[in-house]
Amino acid sequence: MSIHSDQAAPREGAERRSGPADGAALSSTTTQTSQPEAQQPAEKKRQHGSAKLVQQGEFEPEQHFYPRVLNAQIHPLVASFFTLGNERIIARYAHLNPQVDIDVLSKILCEYHPMHFQWAGSDLFNVTNAQGHRQMIIVETNSCPSGQKSMPLLSDIDEFGGYRIVLESAFREQLGAADPSLGGLAVIYDKNQMEASGYAAVMADIMKEEVHLVEYYHDDNDPPAKWVDRVLHVRDRNNEWHPIRACFRYVTQKPWNRIPLNTRTIVMNKIITCLAGGRNKMMAARAYEFLNAEIMDSGLSIRMPETIRNVTKGEIPLWIDSMGGQAVLKVPYSNAGQGVYTITNGEELRKFMETEHHYDKFIVQSLVGNASWSSTTRSGRFYHVGTIPNRKNHTYVSDLRMMVAGDRNGFRPVCIYARKARKPLLGHLEDDPSITSWEMLGTNLSVKSDEGWATETTRLLLMDRKDFNQLGLGIDDLIDAYVQTVLSVVAIDRMCQRLFSNGKFDQELFSALNPDDALLNEIIL
Repeated sequence: MSIHSDQAAPREGAERRSGPADGAALSSTTTQTSQPEAQQPAEKKRQHGSAKLVQQGEFEPEQHFYPRVLNAQIHPLVASFFTLGNERIIARYAHLNPQVDIDVLSKILCEYHPMHFQWAGSDLFNVTNAQGHRQMIIVETNSCPSGQKSMPLLSDIDEFGGYRIVLESAFREQLGAADPSLGGLAVIYDKNQMEASGYAAVMADIMKEEVHLVEYYHDDNDPPAKWVDRVLHVRDRNNEWHPIRACFRYVTQKPWNRIPLNTRTIVMNKIITCLAGGRNKMMAARAYEFLNAEIMDSGLSIRMPETIRNVTKGEIPLWIDSMGGQAVLKVPYSNAGQGVYTITNGEELRKFMETEHHYDKFIVQSLVGNASWSSTTRSGRFYHVGTIPNRKNHTYVSDLRMMVAGDRNGFRPVCIYARKARKPLLGHLEDDPSITSWEMLGTNLSVKSDEGWATETTRLLLMDRKDFNQLGLGIDDLIDAYVQTVLSVVAIDRMCQRLFSNGKFDQELFSALNPDDALLNEIIL
């Protein structure tokens, strides 16, 4: 089947269990809270905010990159990866994987034009099995991902770095479809002010016009943004409202409950990208399965976790038992470290079962731990390669974030960073019962408190000469991660096309694929 075709997804129910199409790898997750989702402190109500006007020439690197990044030198191997280009990446990948159809891979990397999902970031694990077969596997793919502030510059003469790449490729292409008469430009966000303001400053310089920078929270009782006749309006300091023709979205927490699916204002990324898999792990698993079925004869596949979808709370203990007592539980629509639980013993399961949850359905996935304590799956056990042992011979779980952008010229990598867990991997769980599984497996840096979001930057691993060597990765691992990321983005973009054809949201199809009334009640059509 052609990768460019737009086949409708099957409406009848599919198998609830999914696994790697190549019979290879399964994962746990990169995101989990140190306390259950329902026990997270509520954010304080925000009062009467206003848009900040960003002018040309306001970009200051120290405001939009971590201090460590400003002084970091990019690792030569990483720099080499970014200079390869898709043609050489295809040649190298096909050389190492002779079973791959080069024409299909070329169509995906160089020719596929994403209609909806043009800016994305995947989290990947480097895993192995008892036979020493290493590979990169997709944990999740995010719409509107972070990463710019953590990436050392590839060139000292381009201080905008990856901010420029995303805006000059994906966003500029979207902007071409905007109605100039509607109004100005804006960046809307609900976290990561450092990067959101960076995009606003670079946008002002590239587009040569002022940009409104707007905080847009789901719990704000008087937000500085509203929708009138499907056009975004933002409020300035003088309490005046301004219409917006195009906005860059960094709204990630339940964006579908305040941004309509169908808008006259151009929104990048569109809300459908979140519902179709970019912020919906349930639909992402479906999207991966559909694409894997399409490209089955090409030698390519998305390596994804073995996944049981649409699981009710009462069914969870049965599925965990089927995986040998170790698994990962996910609230499908949470992100940034919320609503993911690693289960390795009865106590962790008991705490999860006693927690109240807003949504009705969950995901159960196989857990990747160490060789002696990982989920038992149809493909065997897979465990983390982890970091290079430190001076204490400790190995830590790490993940890799790969950000990409796509337009009519295909895809390109934008930035990369890595994260490690708080505690080193134990050979056996009973070696130190005081260490929880999440402390060894959780890599997400975001922490939510009464004051909002914070980041544990001490666990951030940069692509510089110092940190990158800890990961034990080579250029072929980065190529593998890039190919897996693009495949996952294409899968979700094609799911977007299925769900949002002819300018209308197919609510019937979405409900069939993702039967969760609590989610459906939140969506603004």
